[in-house]
Amino acid sequence: MDPTPPAAASETGPPLASLSGVSHRYGDVLALDRLDLEVRKGEVLAVLGPNGAGKTTAVSLLLGTLTLQSGAARVFGSVPDAAEVRRRRGAMLQVSGVPETLTVAEHLALFRAYYAAPLPTARLLEMAGLQELRDRRFGKLSGGQKQRVMFALALAGDPELVFLDEPTAGLDLDGRRRLWDEIRGIKAAGRTAVLTTHYLEEADALADRIVVIHRGRLIAAGSPEEIKSRTAGRVVRCVTSIGLETVRAFPETASAETRGQHFEIVTGAPEALLRRMFQLDSGLSDLTVVGVGLEEAFLALTGDGADPEGGA
Repeated sequence: MDPTPPAAASETGPPLASLSGVSHRYGDVLALDRLDLEVRKGEVLAVLGPNGAGKTTAVSLLLGTLTLQSGAARVFGSVPDAAEVRRRRGAMLQVSGVPETLTVAEHLALFRAYYAAPLPTARLLEMAGLQELRDRRFGKLSGGQKQRVMFALALAGDPELVFLDEPTAGLDLDGRRRLWDEIRGIKAAGRTAVLTTHYLEEADALADRIVVIHRGRLIAAGSPEEIKSRTAGRVVRCVTSIGLETVRAFPETASAETRGQHFEIVTGAPEALLRRMFQLDSGLSDLTVVGVGLEEAFLALTGDGADPEGGA
């Protein structure tokens, strides 16, 4: 990114982008239900939600790729699909549609030509770790390599606002860490990023603020620590013969899932929960009690054990 001085996310100024009272339907399915969402200047905002929560619909409306049905959508004070908005924002989407016959360098040259002051090709190649792949055709790249190309294309115009949809999907650990550093660099350059991801540790590591959408509504918003604090409790991990549905029905249980042979139970009353469980299963074993992480908070907030990956 360019050497613009870092800027703190603004909590008092007008939002960089927003949805206000937005509802959206696909036939009989209500994807968004009077949703209010703000993107603040200088922040990394993570948008989380289970399958079908409305994340993709919300981002598509902010990008102007979906027709607004009700409510208001604004980006840089204009409608999302305005030409001046498109020049100032970038997007990395899961559906690319880019020609497979062009090389990496040719794709970068093409995208850079759309902007008045694009980032240098060498910088884009460096940011995405593509230096050794610049002359390879897009169709010959692996899935992870294509992800890195899409990341570079999203940043080609040095955007003030960039939307990153599952940016590290398909990447190995080194590739993920490289992109994490570059996403942090976006913020350090005073830019703004909107991140959708099913890697909750990614949201925890990168986001200044997280919004959780469930059934088309915003149900939680705040810093990762604030989101985790919404679930006042602990995580009980153990091996037990008690059935999962029985554990979920306990009054002390906020949410319960299985991880292999272990149960992971979010509870605000671990002592009472364990007394109840030991009464039913004296052979309960491999017990640990730890603090709530973002994944447990997410599951407790959404209430249905849904994975945050994908969905409308």
